[in-house]
Amino acid sequence: MFSLLSALPTLRHATAPVSIPNGTFGARFRNQIAPRKVKYAKRQKGRIPIPTGGSTRGTTLAYGEYGIRIKGQGVRFTAKQLATAEEVIKRAIKVVKGAKLYMRVFPDIPVCIKGNETRMGKGKGTFEFWATRVPTGRVIFEVGGVPIREEIAREALRLGAAKLPTTYEFITRNSPPRLGNMLIEPLSPSIPPTPVTTLEPSQAS
Repeated sequence: MFSLLSALPTLRHATAPVSIPNGTFGARFRNQIAPRKVKYAKRQKGRIPIPTGGSTRGTTLAYGEYGIRIKGQGVRFTAKQLATAEEVIKRAIKVVKGAKLYMRVFPDIPVCIKGNETRMGKGKGTFEFWATRVPTGRVIFEVGGVPIREEIAREALRLGAAKLPTTYEFITRNSPPRLGNMLIEPLSPSIPPTPVTTLEPSQAS
């Protein structure tokens, strides 16, 4: 005979709260760009990196045919800014069937903020939003996937750049890499010098 008392342990186990793994926090909605899991719940503010080592990685196109990269100073993007720009660019390239948008940066740094007029101490503030630090010359968005007219890609990326801080430049596959504020132009092939024939005194006479 079925007894309600015998089913109590099963019911109690079914309604137990699910434990969240360590390192997972923050709301992640459908329209929010956020990592699924991070190692540390809170991080220091940090500084925007400056490319002083001579590396040009991330300053040229890798997936698409056209793109934009930072021309002004480095900046810290928030997840909301990147999501807004991504939505605007996707809406603009929708007229081209099969066109794709590639985002080369991702907000994976948690930013914590304390309230105004709060006394010092008592730990770090609470989680507020996701962000990422991007240096000068880094590519932000790329458009490609299928052959697309340059006018459409330029206008779509211009609308997306208007939603982001700092200044940008439109680049193609032929654009040279950038090291900070300098463009690394390819070396032109040098013309070998014409060999000079030296005449001996006997031959000159």
